[in-house]
Amino acid sequence: MARVEPDQVLTEARSEIEAASDPAALESVRVRLLGRKGEITGHLRSVSSLPPAERPAAGQAWNRVRRELASAVEARQAQLESRIRGGNEDVFDPSLPGRRPALGLPHVLMQTLDRLVDIFRSLGFAVADGPEVETAHYNFTALNIPEDHPTRDDHDSFFLGPDLLLRTQMSPVQIHTMEGQPPPVRVVSPGRVYRRDHFDASHSPFFFQMEGLAVDEDVTLGDLKGTLHEFVRRFFGRELGIRFRGSYFPFTEPSLELDISCTVCDGQGCPVCKRTGWVEILGCGMVHPNVLRGVGYDPDRVSGYAFGMGPDRITMLRHRIPDIRHLYENDLRFLSQFRGAS
Repeated sequence: MARVEPDQVLTEARSEIEAASDPAALESVRVRLLGRKGEITGHLRSVSSLPPAERPAAGQAWNRVRRELASAVEARQAQLESRIRGGNEDVFDPSLPGRRPALGLPHVLMQTLDRLVDIFRSLGFAVADGPEVETAHYNFTALNIPEDHPTRDDHDSFFLGPDLLLRTQMSPVQIHTMEGQPPPVRVVSPGRVYRRDHFDASHSPFFFQMEGLAVDEDVTLGDLKGTLHEFVRRFFGRELGIRFRGSYFPFTEPSLELDISCTVCDGQGCPVCKRTGWVEILGCGMVHPNVLRGVGYDPDRVSGYAFGMGPDRITMLRHRIPDIRHLYENDLRFLSQFRGAS
């Protein structure tokens, strides 16, 4: 049987590789030459049948052929892929799987904010916005916050100068709105706020708030309760137990906090609700007469209610997220869970 020369096989195989016109044809050549039952593999196995003195040289020669052909296949594959990416229709291979682009999606916090805005718009509220850098007057004084209140201290708020700071709440937007128009007023104001909090599982120095305000003649506490009850029903998609507790805020009187039955344990008691079955989701109350007077409204003629909630916290409750830091770490593995969550 005539002996096959490695260099002759190498020359012929190179020609076949270069003649492959598409990735499928190239793969067929590769399998025939370099596959487990391929031609080169067969030659390597036949080395053991040669006289012992000839085996080392023959083995080295066929291994060299295998390496060079593998490199030639890789180079030809790169050429073909480059031509396809370049848009050359002559070498387009319809058998190749399509490349599906990664689709973006709204952040889960933005989904929550959009849902909140949609609900309150349907209840007759407009959307108002304001500056993130505020004066102490709008952030504190106009909201009936005393001069000695702790939030006015440097260790609680981000001051940019003697009278400028990053807003600590969305309530200043309500002051701007009332100064710019007479009653009736019905607005919600979603946005970013800043406080000197440590970044941990339940606190962040940067977070979102959404506040609401309604001022008109004969607005009552019953109107506030009815509005918030309808909000809870629409947002969580089911009837939940709700309760109002007395509280204190400088800009409302009376002041209340709204609790809902825990969405994790359905009110049975769990670590999330500290075994009480209730979770606080927002603060609210009737607008303090001093706030109304400060914007030129007559508290004897008009009244109003206000409420404020943290979309971060509501998002965590709705989706059972245990750590607020997950919302700000931009981990796509985490965020991709909430595609279409709104």
